[in-house]
Amino acid sequence: MTSILVPYHLDEYLPELDVPGSAETTVMPSLPDGTRWARMAWLYGAVAVTVAGTVSAGHRPLVLSGDCTTALGVVAGLQRAGVDPTVVWFDAHGDLQTPETTSSGYLGGMPLRLLTGHRRDLIATALDLRPVAEADVVLSDGRDLDPPEVDHLRRAAIRHRRVGDVADAVGQLPDRPIYLHLDADVVDPVDLPGLRFPAPGGPHLTEVADAVTAVLDTGRVAAVGVACTWDPGHGAAARLGPLVKEILRRLA
Repeated sequence: MTSILVPYHLDEYLPELDVPGSAETTVMPSLPDGTRWARMAWLYGAVAVTVAGTVSAGHRPLVLSGDCTTALGVVAGLQRAGVDPTVVWFDAHGDLQTPETTSSGYLGGMPLRLLTGHRRDLIATALDLRPVAEADVVLSDGRDLDPPEVDHLRRAAIRHRRVGDVADAVGQLPDRPIYLHLDADVVDPVDLPGLRFPAPGGPHLTEVADAVTAVLDTGRVAAVGVACTWDPGHGAAARLGPLVKEILRRLA
């Protein structure tokens, strides 16, 4: 197992990003001038190289970052190492927006849609990231969806399930390695204070921990990404710490 820190929110360096535990490796390249997409492609290219090297050395990485878009680099790295993963995505949000549908313009609301092949010209081509088939994706929770995301899920092959039903959904995926993605805001904000985009009415931390453990119990998890989507100083990292410690133990 190797723990990797990517202390960024999109292309913004977060020197005080508060994460559970410590990392063995930090990905912190000097980003070029240019568009935000170009800078993120440079950053996630470095993530992909680090993840690919880790997997090729026989380890299963845990990647800690400040948002969900880092997953693009993680999955690209798995693919470079010869791993064709399915995806289990824990998130309060859908992350299924596109540049054409978003009303806010927030790029952090798009990574799952980009992973499944939308607008490869934005970043996937630069990363050599191959699309993950929608039928190979489980979106767990996704309780706070914008109307375009609701419309997309009606038509998509993505399995959208409650946290408590994730084990059954994973059992319907192809029998291949899994990239397990955990956005901390899947947890109800009552249990996890300081979230950047809190969504009330979610599962308790114990429920999320049980569901994550059930995915790990398959023995198929090739990498885990944890998006530490909180502001520092509220104690969220400490509260998520036991779950991250258990993830590390199981990846070892």
